[in-house]
Amino acid sequence: MVRSYVAKPNCIILAISPANQDIATSDAMKLAKEVDPTGERTFGVLTKLDLMDKGTNALDVLEGRSYRLQHPWVGVVNRSQADINKNVDMIVARRKEREYFATSPDYSHLASRMGSEYLAKLLSKQLESVIRSRIPSITSLINKTIDELEAEMNHLGRPVAVDAGAQLYTILEMCRAFDRVFKEHLDGG
Repeated sequence: MVRSYVAKPNCIILAISPANQDIATSDAMKLAKEVDPTGERTFGVLTKLDLMDKGTNALDVLEGRSYRLQHPWVGVVNRSQADINKNVDMIVARRKEREYFATSPDYSHLASRMGSEYLAKLLSKQLESVIRSRIPSITSLINKTIDELEAEMNHLGRPVAVDAGAQLYTILEMCRAFDRVFKEHLDGG
């Protein structure tokens, strides 16, 4: 089921792996490599950095030495089960995550590039970039479709919308068609 989504060319892939397991055997990384061999859509996320055995760290992965990706790896520390049971809210959890990276002897030099907030900003920038790059092709597709429909309507003979209600209906129909084509394009259609 996951493959059907990540195989779409407009999909951004979050390959999430726990830090206390081997990245080389990660199912998420294997699937990402299969559907995105160039890695331009894949973002690596390491979770559970705070649960690694004492004396170990994930610096080789986070710094791109052991498993290189086109985009930087991002480490995150999520709420523990105890935090969830205590109803610790997400604002407090994000603050604890920032504190973890800022005070960690292993990860403090990477603190500005770690955490859920950084990941959200990184993904937002990527999404904006993808949308900006796709807008010309979407516009072209819409213009082509409009030209084809106008040609077909001219061939059939256009009904003339006389009153304001009929004109409004025509405009709404065109907006719905634009919305449908735009969504299909973003979904990889």
